[in-house]
Amino acid sequence: MAKKGLVGWGFVLPGLLVVAAMHLFPAGWAFLISRQKTDNIAPATDVGWRNYERMVADPSVWAAVRHTLFYTVLYVPGSIVVGLLLAVALNRKIRFIGFYRTCIFIPFVASNAAQGILANYVFDPTFGMANNVLRVAGLPQQQFLESPSQAMIVLAVVGLWSSAAFNVVIYLAALQDVPRSLTEAAMIDGASRWRAFRSVVVPHLAPVTVFVGVWQTIQALQLFDLVFVTTKGQPADSTTTIVYYIYRVAFERLRFGYGSALAYGLFIGTFVITLAILVYSRRRKEAF
Repeated sequence: MAKKGLVGWGFVLPGLLVVAAMHLFPAGWAFLISRQKTDNIAPATDVGWRNYERMVADPSVWAAVRHTLFYTVLYVPGSIVVGLLLAVALNRKIRFIGFYRTCIFIPFVASNAAQGILANYVFDPTFGMANNVLRVAGLPQQQFLESPSQAMIVLAVVGLWSSAAFNVVIYLAALQDVPRSLTEAAMIDGASRWRAFRSVVVPHLAPVTVFVGVWQTIQALQLFDLVFVTTKGQPADSTTTIVYYIYRVAFERLRFGYGSALAYGLFIGTFVITLAILVYSRRRKEAF
């Protein structure tokens, strides 16, 4: 048994070393930088925990946090609901079902840069397709990405369009594992199709929903590419997310120490939110 264990570790150890080199070492190095004042040009100066204290008192950080949380609140529930509904619609034996599933999945394959470029064309206030549709419908024109009150909502819609396909794939696999006999028994007992879905199917999908919620929350908190390609944090910094603010501090202002401290703050915040979701879902499951 010990020999088999050593053989297993022999296969696993090279991969673990690669993971350690690619993740643990940079994380430790970033923590050391977060306690320094450095631009990677002049000699670094040790400042202790001053960067973290500055982070807590920085109003721009809290503004970026608000924008990120606003996007998360819009994006995560929407992606779960849309993904589940599309999965239910595609979980049928109809003609061309493979074609429909492919069409739904295509946006997920496209890069965030391509999605951002497409969003710029669609939501351009002057020449965009969205305003052309509103014009034909006789509705007032909108500023979309150039409006501080609308830009983040538009980004959430674009993100939802591109990433809902991931949820569809996960939910499709989960729906095929739900015993059909349970829903049929519920309908025989007098439950409507909607009641059978809500009372039988949805509880079976609870673990999948938790996974999807955690995954999409992490993705939302790390929003960067879409902002960089479309708005660059504008207008009036209304779309400056925390990751984009880290990029601005570290790579535009060359304040690498403060940028590393912000990155660690994001890591801690993401960990706390993820842990809260997992604890809440477990307690909710135990309550039922």
